[in-house]
Amino acid sequence: MKHLTIKQRYTISTMLEKGFTHKEIGETNGKDKSVVSREIEQKQNQRSCQYLYKK
Repeated sequence: MKHLTIKQRYTISTMLEKGFTHKEIGETNGKDKSVVSREIEQKQNQRSCQYLYKK
């Protein structure tokens, strides 16, 4: 599967809030850390710098 599911995006959001690294988040989701990094970069709010998984 190429795209992230809403569950995987939610996992990214919660793990970021708890201070996990992109590598750890990727391992949990079964994705490479580069996928996690790109996802965060694309969906991050520019003002608050907070990852918005529902955007």
